[in-house]
Amino acid sequence: MKFKTMAALAVTTAFAVPLAQAQDTIKVGVIAAFSGPFADYGKQMEGGIKAWIAKNGDTVAGKKIQVIYKDTTGPSPEIAKRLAQELVVRDKVDFLAGFGLTPEALAVAPIAQQAKKPMIVMNAATSIITTKSDYIARFSMTLPQISAPMGDWAVKNKIRNVATVVADYGPGIDAEKAFSERLAKNGGKVVEAIRVPLRNPEFAPYIQRIKDAKPDAVFVFVPAGEQSIAFMKGYRERGLLDAGIKVIATGDLTDDHVLPAMGDATLGVITTFHYSAAHKSPENEAFLKSFAGANPKGGRPNFMAVAAYDGMNAIYQVSQKLNGKIDGPKAMAVLKGMKINSPRGPISIDPATRDVVQTVYVRKVEKIGNEPYNVEFDQFPNQKDPGKEGK
Repeated sequence: MKFKTMAALAVTTAFAVPLAQAQDTIKVGVIAAFSGPFADYGKQMEGGIKAWIAKNGDTVAGKKIQVIYKDTTGPSPEIAKRLAQELVVRDKVDFLAGFGLTPEALAVAPIAQQAKKPMIVMNAATSIITTKSDYIARFSMTLPQISAPMGDWAVKNKIRNVATVVADYGPGIDAEKAFSERLAKNGGKVVEAIRVPLRNPEFAPYIQRIKDAKPDAVFVFVPAGEQSIAFMKGYRERGLLDAGIKVIATGDLTDDHVLPAMGDATLGVITTFHYSAAHKSPENEAFLKSFAGANPKGGRPNFMAVAAYDGMNAIYQVSQKLNGKIDGPKAMAVLKGMKINSPRGPISIDPATRDVVQTVYVRKVEKIGNEPYNVEFDQFPNQKDPGKEGK
């Protein structure tokens, strides 16, 4: 009998140690592409997370922050869903985070809802995402939020006839709709509307269509990285610049991370966006310094790194206010209306939509020293997601 009692005690003790460790840890499961064609998305988010932890430490409310990274190889919604289930059931994470691509965020939303886990979106930018779960808060942007202001700016600057080129998935369609509607409202017109495949588009025939349409400008949204480089190469080589057709775009086209590699081909491109590495503020200076220290080979940080940095700020604030005891509904109550002095400028979370409210800047690619940067010269403050206006 005594042996059985001691054996039972040994088993209880064996399970008590990991339980105590779990109670002393706040776990953040980060789901994103860290390999494959969108690998830079995950790496930028990881860089931003590391920058926040390097600056603010890895302990909050007396508990250790543990970040668990999961690679979707994306865009892979089924893999994202499976990874989220593993993080919730096996790893027992307190937060889900990351989500570089819309299809992956949409796949995980029902799991966040069912498990009542706060889901911190650090990039995916289709307007509908936050409507798919009560537990989603977005710290990045929406495509309508950054595209609609370009429709205002273009007409004011005598750009009235525009061709559009967007990636044929949620964010691209959102960008096309928001820009086109705002352009038309201001008296402008879309003369050619083109949607290109999300994976490996061949831009040459589309660029020829733009040239034949003879617009004042072409409005572009393609995912940041290889596609933006390919589009700008085709734009120059096929004579659109010589034909006087301007490029206006969302900031994905002149993504800070790839801009140095694009070189002079992007000089003069006008974009609307919520972050530039050239943004002048003490918060951005501190972010750039921390990012460089935490990511010696990370290159120039971009908007995804900033959203991840701010997302971790939010996770720390929630953890602090809940004294380390993460409860889904209570966490969402803290997130709604949250304000952050971000490296991009002041941001807040709209309590009604759980989407970010922020300044959208108009930028022009110019040389600072010997490198191209997105230099801000105008702004649209306090922009909400127009895709949800009146909802």
